[in-house]
Amino acid sequence: MAETEIEIPMSDGSCQAVLFHPEGKPGQRWPGVLYLTDIGGIRDANRKTAKQVADAGYVVLEPNVFYHTGRIPLEPNFRSLPPEDMKRRIAELSAPLTPEVMERDLSQYIDFLAAQPFVGQGTMGVVGFCFTGKMALHAAAARPEKISAAASFHGGGLHTDQPTSPHLTLPRIKAQLYFGHAANDRSMPAEAIAKLEDALQAWRGKYESEVYEGAAHSWTVPDSPVYNPLQAKRAFDKLVDLLRTTLQA
Repeated sequence: MAETEIEIPMSDGSCQAVLFHPEGKPGQRWPGVLYLTDIGGIRDANRKTAKQVADAGYVVLEPNVFYHTGRIPLEPNFRSLPPEDMKRRIAELSAPLTPEVMERDLSQYIDFLAAQPFVGQGTMGVVGFCFTGKMALHAAAARPEKISAAASFHGGGLHTDQPTSPHLTLPRIKAQLYFGHAANDRSMPAEAIAKLEDALQAWRGKYESEVYEGAAHSWTVPDSPVYNPLQAKRAFDKLVDLLRTTLQA
């Protein structure tokens, strides 16, 4: 498995990223997957999980989606902060990422990944965690001709009453969607999950939405204090199954 640290030229500067790809025969190509980290950014814990996706037979691009605020490693580590400082840090990282900026950035990540010589010409997948669960939807909406699979794990704020609510992107999406929700998640409570599922039914696309009972927000992240290995394995298997049934090189 090849793992390369790169810089992606962006409209708003330069974005650090990590590119993972299998090592096969000359000229061999694999489907591309965009791996969007949680609010903590690129670090050893999610490099490992991104590599596991690549090991399943994909070229995986893991960009520093918070490059507008800082370079990796993102400091200070928000989990090391007191609660009020943590809230301010999360706001600082997320504020630049308006829906318009998200979709512009995501389109550039997709184009960069598609241009790699070992990436097939077929459609791609995208996965987001926590804050970037909504970004997975925006990627599918921004590039419906290129994204045929999008997954969100413990994504927050996927259905709100605001005009920027991520669920409003659904009419533009052609991808198959998967939502793995945390139980008792303040960022995506039961009533929001129910409203999202109503919107998904009205959308009439192909999707699956389920709550991982006993799994708290950020349960898939290995360095999270609520990491749940069994449920994280189930989530990974769901992701790989989605990719295998939708993507071809």
